[in-house]
Amino acid sequence: MTPTATIQLFVFLLAGFVGFQTISRIPPLLHTPLMAATNAISGISLVAALVLAGAEQSLLSSVLGAVAAGCATANIVGGFLITDRMLAMFKPAKTDIDGAPKQ
Repeated sequence: MTPTATIQLFVFLLAGFVGFQTISRIPPLLHTPLMAATNAISGISLVAALVLAGAEQSLLSSVLGAVAAGCATANIVGGFLITDRMLAMFKPAKTDIDGAPKQ
């Protein structure tokens, strides 16, 4: 393993650890709004992952780029689904003509 690859692996592991520690300390009340705000960042990650996967530097970089693209896509889709669910909680309940809630 080259020294550059070792440093890159170290930075990746450190970023994963710091990210996990940061997310685990966020109160549940703030988690959904923050997830909605980070969809743009995940979009940037998706573009970078696609560039990495398509660069054809080596088989390892292509595989890791494809895995990163899949993870970023899942993060974006999940973020939008949870945001939509959160916003649905604030919509008024639908009622019948007589004012009774619909079943």
